[in-house]
Amino acid sequence: MNTLYDFKLKQRKYIPVFPKATGKPTIYIEGYPCEDDEHIAATAFHGIQINTIFDQLSRYLAVNELIYIGVDSFIYYEEGDKTKCVAPDIYIVFGVEKYPLRRSFYTWAEGAVPVAVIEFLSDSTAHQDRTKKVELYLKDIGVQEYFIHQPEMEKPADFHGWQRSPSGGIVEIEPDDDGGLFSEALNLRLRWEDDQTTHVRLLRPYLPDGTPITTSMEEKHLREEAQHLHEEAEAKVSELEAEIERLRAQIANTNNESA
Repeated sequence: MNTLYDFKLKQRKYIPVFPKATGKPTIYIEGYPCEDDEHIAATAFHGIQINTIFDQLSRYLAVNELIYIGVDSFIYYEEGDKTKCVAPDIYIVFGVEKYPLRRSFYTWAEGAVPVAVIEFLSDSTAHQDRTKKVELYLKDIGVQEYFIHQPEMEKPADFHGWQRSPSGGIVEIEPDDDGGLFSEALNLRLRWEDDQTTHVRLLRPYLPDGTPITTSMEEKHLREEAQHLHEEAEAKVSELEAEIERLRAQIANTNNESA
């Protein structure tokens, strides 16, 4: 995108419109654990992927204070049953306040469920992510869209998405010619690209017009580049102005000598 102003205009244009949820922000409810005893370590591939897409989504969705982005935390979806919970890598909830941060997300207390969930595949959870969780997220919890992605470049690409149909069924999202998937819930296109430096197959969001959503670091570099170009342009203008003044003085001297 050409300018920060363009980005702000596109934020307003493309972010979906939704009502405020009926509940209230809930940090923690006693009796519902916010941690488990299964110490499953995430790989560096997953860490880079999760941090990258969280940064991109956070920066893009920051314009609306009624959007909450959860990262690897419990979602409890049935009051009174603490076993009814999942902990997706990334989930986005519309209509609920961004702050305070939650230790867990309780759908009945907040009056909302995530509109989209993203899981990044690992050896220990890949089978469930591809099978059981599709129906769990879309039917049991009521999530609108669910995506899975394999971030390790050494493993075969595995990027799929499903959404709930108007009739309540589950439909797999058809990929476009580049293998990207369009999220109707987020109004964003998701597509992966190989990062040769980190060897991470990064899933990244794009606006409907194809504009990539940058990370904070990428945005910083764009600002620095824009500032550098601005300074170069100002220097050239100064040089031209000095040259014009020199020519004017030369012409004036020539006229005086002629007189």
